[in-house]
Amino acid sequence: MSYQLYRNTTLGNTLQESLDELIQYGQITPALAFKVLLQFDKSINNALNQRVKARVTFKASKLNTYRFCDNVWTLMLNDVEFREVHEFVKVDKVKIVACDGKSGDYN
Repeated sequence: MSYQLYRNTTLGNTLQESLDELIQYGQITPALAFKVLLQFDKSINNALNQRVKARVTFKASKLNTYRFCDNVWTLMLNDVEFREVHEFVKVDKVKIVACDGKSGDYN
């Protein structure tokens, strides 16, 4: 089973809305929509694992909360600086959700 985190992105939400509309008009079954979402989960996890090579570092002035549950870290940070080679961005608040990409769940 792949991580379902990316269903809450713009792409994932749009896919779910489109599938819901197709179900509503009787063009596909709920079972087929479920299979499409499972394939989306698998494909996006695989694509991010295989294609993304960029690395970003970050430093925060404060770690508000953290949680580790079901092999997923959730961090809430304040005053965060992100750096990638020559680029720099500073934000007031950020939530980071991190999963083990090497666990094999994304295949």
